[in-house]
Amino acid sequence: MTKPDIEIIATGLHFPEGPVELPDGSIAVVEIGAGRIVRICAGGKPELLAYTGGGPNGMALGPDGALYVCNNGGFSWKKEGEWMRPVGLATDYSGGMIQRVDIATGNVTTLYDQCDGRPLSGPNDIVFDNKGGFYFTDTGRVREFHRDHGAVYYGRADGSLITTVAFPILGPNGIGLSPDLSTLYVAEMETARVWSYVIVGPGVVHKKPFPSQNGGELVIGLGGFQRLDSLKIAASGNICVSTLVTGCITVISPKGDLLDQVWMPEIYPTNLAFAGEELREAIVTLSLTGMVGRLQWPEKGLRLQHQEIR
Repeated sequence: MTKPDIEIIATGLHFPEGPVELPDGSIAVVEIGAGRIVRICAGGKPELLAYTGGGPNGMALGPDGALYVCNNGGFSWKKEGEWMRPVGLATDYSGGMIQRVDIATGNVTTLYDQCDGRPLSGPNDIVFDNKGGFYFTDTGRVREFHRDHGAVYYGRADGSLITTVAFPILGPNGIGLSPDLSTLYVAEMETARVWSYVIVGPGVVHKKPFPSQNGGELVIGLGGFQRLDSLKIAASGNICVSTLVTGCITVISPKGDLLDQVWMPEIYPTNLAFAGEELREAIVTLSLTGMVGRLQWPEKGLRLQHQEIR
């Protein structure tokens, strides 16, 4: 177990997630509860980058330099002491979408809101490949007496194609690609399991036969009362998964070995991103308390597609 020193670089945010290091070195994060994206510069005061409406969640830089945002459609919220947490659908929820955000102007456009006639429910996390497209999870949305099935989708950044990769999945959340781009990793939120899929083409994965769940290969099941959120891959190929309730970043080898638990100062460290010189820093969103932290990471992070290294 690792207990690092963490520098808090921003406070007072309404459930921040989706950290992205921008080309100028600033950090963009969403505020799910405020329906907007903010930029954190030196000094820590968040500056408005764009209003998205709904519930902006995971995001990534695309091949055109824009931010591509998973919008889950929005939550209703409950305040408990210093915590602010999502408790259900927003009263104006009408579905989820993938949005494109121009960083220079803040202009927001909707790229996709359905696939094969089925509305997107709760897009959550996103990762680009090197073919002009991206994989994203749709966690599904929970209602009082039922819930939508989750899925993994693939879309092209130019808006020309969206297709289903795997469906149904129980609450897929974090998503990432191996360093050689041959393996897709998906974190299943409520079961605290990580699955892998061998990629055979853009948006197409090899699926194992029954009894495999949705054709995936189980990497690890953490067990106990834990929930998995976003994930990022280290340069070594290790999988770094934000782990809720226990309040840590869980580090897992591609073979499924539990390597480390990096403890955070609250129980909902929802997302992380590798940033800084040679990607040796981790930016972590501490969502219940509305903070963003920065820490030195034990190993080098993997450069994402379209990410500049300073």
